[in-house]
Amino acid sequence: MSLAAADWLPSATVTASGRPVLSAGEIERNLLPLVDLEPEENPRLAPLRGCLLALTSHRLIFLHEPSLSARALPLASIVHPYPPHRRHNHNPLRSLFSSSSSHHPRIRLQISLPPLRSEVIAVVVTCKADVDVFYGRLVEAIRSRAWEVTAAAVPASGASVAEVAPAQEDLAIRMPVVGVSGILRKEQEAWESAGQNLQDAFQDLNALMSKAKEMMELAEKMRQKLLTNQSNSNDEEMGSKQDMQDLLLSVGIVSPVTKETAGALYHQQLSRQLADFVRIPVERAGGMMALVDVYCLFNRARGTELISPEDLLQACSLWEKFDVPVMLRKFDSGVKVIQTKTHSDDEVFARISSLAQKPDALQKGISPSDAAFTLGIAPALAKEHLLNAENKGLLCRDVSPDGFRFYINLFNEIDPQNIYLQKTHGVYHNWITVATAAH
Repeated sequence: MSLAAADWLPSATVTASGRPVLSAGEIERNLLPLVDLEPEENPRLAPLRGCLLALTSHRLIFLHEPSLSARALPLASIVHPYPPHRRHNHNPLRSLFSSSSSHHPRIRLQISLPPLRSEVIAVVVTCKADVDVFYGRLVEAIRSRAWEVTAAAVPASGASVAEVAPAQEDLAIRMPVVGVSGILRKEQEAWESAGQNLQDAFQDLNALMSKAKEMMELAEKMRQKLLTNQSNSNDEEMGSKQDMQDLLLSVGIVSPVTKETAGALYHQQLSRQLADFVRIPVERAGGMMALVDVYCLFNRARGTELISPEDLLQACSLWEKFDVPVMLRKFDSGVKVIQTKTHSDDEVFARISSLAQKPDALQKGISPSDAAFTLGIAPALAKEHLLNAENKGLLCRDVSPDGFRFYINLFNEIDPQNIYLQKTHGVYHNWITVATAAH
């Protein structure tokens, strides 16, 4: 049964790489690779088949990876979870013709559906997994009721910061939020609250660790607000907001994939999360980044949940199996980079060729640093592009004690039947003009 048929569950947003989009304050707790969701009593509820189940602090998310669609069951709607069990069938003949799902562990859930309707459903674990661990974390997530804490911490849409102040401040006389002055006062109160959080966080290491999650959530909210307001900004404001987004992106990932939460799906889910994370930095870097730079950037965002270089390389190698917008590439020299699938070497070669045909370049050539400045990339990557252009026959390389210098390839312009013929047009003519003027 497709996820679209299960309209009795609310839909959930999925990223381009197939990861569920988490809300503010929502943390991933555990994963089950393959489950079914079946109704126990009401046949009118459509079942779900072959889903990846993600347990978060707020929801149970049933993800159908082939269609990149998902349905979610809020933990707030679970009245009572029952311990995992298997259906026992004492009739051998009946068990022979019974469905195979009856032999798999089942976690029965009593849920409340609108309007005021109680149902019993079962999560059938059809894969090899530690169901008891998953059930334990499910019970912990329900008891912690993190969604109530998040709802209390986030003001409703349109509410001022003063409306979530302590009760004793509710009795105070407040100025109404009206006009430009009211909006400015509201923003000032928000920034003062954020500044107080930052000040408290940096008092000592213990305060910093306790405030880390709150800081990441605050940064994510500020970044989303900047993104929504970009369409109504001028060029100067766009530049400042872009710088602010870069700073907020470096704060970290709120819910990084770990071996503890993902289990056997660790590398698969790490690969999907990495694809979502690295897309924007790679696009801003011109469509390509060195693997070592991505490793440093990704680990910085993960905070204390660091990964090894082997884990990163394995996660990148799995992109071939997923429909993600980035890919791993290895140059002939052995340098590995991550690039977008829309990246075109022909565009890079055109810019390098244009640079190599400038008068100074025709006389002195270009270095990897010159190409890096023009392309806006690191010199190491610029050198790889120059070597690629040489392999394509666009450039010629000169090796000296000062390093590599690359020149435009003039051999393509020389007539093999008359090598002394001086043309009156083209790159060869421009090179002769520059060389003659230099002497």
